[in-house]
Amino acid sequence: MAEEFDYVIVGGGSAGAVVAARLAEDAGVSVCLLEAGPSDEGKPEILELPRWPELLQSEYDYDYAMEAQERGNSDIRHSRARVLGGCSSHNICQAWRAPDYDLRAWEAGGAAGWGPEGTRRYYDRVLERTGLEHDSPDNDAAAAFIEACKQAGYPEHTWDADGGREGTGWVPVNAKGKLRRSSSVSYLHPLSGVPQNLDVRTEVQALRILLDEEGSASGVETSDGEVSARREVIVCAGVFDSPKLLLLSGIGPAGQLGDLGIQVRADLPVGEHLIDHPEGVVIYRTTRPIRQPSTTWCDAVLLAKAPGYESEGPDLMLWFFSGHFEEFTTKAGEVDEMTAFSLGPDVTHPRSEGTVTLRSTDPSDPPRIDPRYFTDPEGYDERTVLEGVKLARRIAEQPALADWIERELQPGPEVTSDDELMAYARATAYTAFHPAGTCKMGAPDDPRAVVDPELRVRGVRRLRVADGSIIPSMIGVNINITCMMIGEKCADLVKAG
Repeated sequence: MAEEFDYVIVGGGSAGAVVAARLAEDAGVSVCLLEAGPSDEGKPEILELPRWPELLQSEYDYDYAMEAQERGNSDIRHSRARVLGGCSSHNICQAWRAPDYDLRAWEAGGAAGWGPEGTRRYYDRVLERTGLEHDSPDNDAAAAFIEACKQAGYPEHTWDADGGREGTGWVPVNAKGKLRRSSSVSYLHPLSGVPQNLDVRTEVQALRILLDEEGSASGVETSDGEVSARREVIVCAGVFDSPKLLLLSGIGPAGQLGDLGIQVRADLPVGEHLIDHPEGVVIYRTTRPIRQPSTTWCDAVLLAKAPGYESEGPDLMLWFFSGHFEEFTTKAGEVDEMTAFSLGPDVTHPRSEGTVTLRSTDPSDPPRIDPRYFTDPEGYDERTVLEGVKLARRIAEQPALADWIERELQPGPEVTSDDELMAYARATAYTAFHPAGTCKMGAPDDPRAVVDPELRVRGVRRLRVADGSIIPSMIGVNINITCMMIGEKCADLVKAG
């Protein structure tokens, strides 16, 4: 007989750990949290934030490959965490609230209750748990970058997780010193002290959601057997694996499921509307080594509008990276001195949309991920990254940073025309590791929505999704704190019935 709990939560990541901890605050209910990866507790390679490059392409990384890109970089590896705490155990802890104008767009698009007023207290709860610190300004080249941004006319801010205005400054992080404050650290540690009504199970893979004859979620089939849910199943497996689990369970586009011989239980646009922040890069050789005592290697940022755009907020986040950019996408290990830095322009509100689909009916197969970077019909994304490359060069020309530069390595000073720069940017652009949207939230009658504003899966009772996959439109900053906020709000929605 299957074990039975009131709530079964699939995925102990950024949102799932929050949902589980909050639901378990009610001693009268039982909660089971299923995480496919191992625990992060007692693992310094995870908990010590400066060691984050070691996690890329490691045992803690699903390391998903992309489908070949028609207009983008086909060699992208999408790092997704396979560990308790999810990507909050795997990222560089850059902590930002979604700008109010982005949340107003959510609400205007049908996500009732998800505007600034409906989410503010949940962001507050997250930051009360995780804390917020500013990376110490001890990186000499990063300090020169900030000064160069000021010389170019941008004000310096002490960011209080507010990314909705132009300016430059040191990046806020959800960390305490050099220790990350992930969702697992902030909501579950120590695991020996979690409430008795919360059962945290690591290294247990969810295979399918169990649906009864009436089409209601009744539990989860796992690698360790079935687990039943008296009240609800809540899927928090992430932007790629939440749609994968729904599809394997017969919840998704009827045509796709039928082609794989999967019984259709709910015909929904699961796996569509994949959105992400594409990021270009300009790399410079320095005249002298960069001191690198910082926590994240990515200490400073410029938020800026692009010329000729009429956006409410910044169109670009221009990141300062110590070292060659590829050192952030491979396991770099210890680096004491660096003789290069990279400026990475991030398109804050991209318009290209991709898909997540199944490769087969085998739960062990990774999903097929096709971001379709730079394919929006208006060409907005490539025009914006072009403006980002130009902005990077303009900042590099300012006296404070020019003193650091020996020469431009990529794309190189000989690359000057817009067509050449756009071709370079598309070919070398990477992901900012902010995928979202594959189980889009919207009004109950929105044909593009998978979940309603209560996070309930349309047409399936007792089933919700709560993670970055429900994000209806891209926010102009890093999304991890927003994913934790989704977990906080989900717990209250579940408690409200």
